[in-house]
Amino acid sequence: MTASHERLAYLQIALATGVGPVLLARLLATFGTAASALAASPSELAEIDGISSTLAARIHAAEARERAAQVLESCEAKGVEVVLPVDEAYPRLLKEIPDPPAVLFLRGNLVPADGLAVAIVGTRGATQYGRSQAERLARGLARAGLTVVSGLARGIDAAAHQGALDAEGRTIGVLANGVEEIYPPQHKELAARIVRQGALLSECPPGTKPKKGMFPQRNRLISGLALATIVIEAGERSGALITARLAGEQGREVLALPGLVTNPRARGCHRLIRDGAILIESVEDVLDALGPLVDSVSVSAEKEIRHPAELHLNEQEQAVLQAIGVEPTDINRVVVHSGLPVPRVLSTISVLEMKRLVRRVSGQLVQRV
Repeated sequence: MTASHERLAYLQIALATGVGPVLLARLLATFGTAASALAASPSELAEIDGISSTLAARIHAAEARERAAQVLESCEAKGVEVVLPVDEAYPRLLKEIPDPPAVLFLRGNLVPADGLAVAIVGTRGATQYGRSQAERLARGLARAGLTVVSGLARGIDAAAHQGALDAEGRTIGVLANGVEEIYPPQHKELAARIVRQGALLSECPPGTKPKKGMFPQRNRLISGLALATIVIEAGERSGALITARLAGEQGREVLALPGLVTNPRARGCHRLIRDGAILIESVEDVLDALGPLVDSVSVSAEKEIRHPAELHLNEQEQAVLQAIGVEPTDINRVVVHSGLPVPRVLSTISVLEMKRLVRRVSGQLVQRV
């Protein structure tokens, strides 16, 4: 039996309507391989708990074989990789959730470092505050060596991907449709950048259109790929809260960024915090929540992903940059913490602006980019 024959048999079973990860696992545990399971008679398959005679016939049907062959052919033509749980590329963290996907479809590439990942999710109708905070946190986490996971949706998701990309870090977009058909269409360019600096993932075969009921199913993959899920701006019935709940059920950390009490999009975050989610305000808060393992890895990773301009700063520029936070920082505070005269601080900030390491928020406020 060739590897390609086994993969075709595996897909024939995995893509059959009614076969989920649990039933597939039972079949493999009983017969050893997918090809052996297909070699069994429908009556033998029906002896497996959860497999009816109708489902057994469906698995054996010629239509199932044809569909599996078409999916493999389509993936090859469109540059989509089929990733099975036995493959080295299959994410380790996904194997630990109760219902790992039986098959993944991939554009881009997955690397071992993606095992240190944080998900950032939130409302599609994000405010400017929400988008800026998502970008800020994603940028900082990417610079610390973590992969940022989100769902490529409008609003918070898009801002999170953008922040990680701007930091030259890795990001993974998890879709509820085929990975070659980008939804929403406005994110085609963003998706192309993600493929170059990370991966697009889905458990749906190429050609699958997005359907409303598929998004909650997709959300378990977003949380499952990550050590923790951060929620930024979520209404009381937001899909992001589903992702947070799934993260908790998967034994992963749930973190939430507070917002304005007058903002209805912040109520979901505040409810999460009341229910025990960790309140975060900065990248440091996230790293603290993840513990010493991520702290030790992030220190070395940050050296590799640091902005190239930071490698060429003199002592004065370093002192001023260290005094500027990711939050808007008053210039008077920079003067105090750097120990430099006001004129020198102002001129140095101008140099750091030209190097695109900081930006002025207003006449008196500056923050790291």
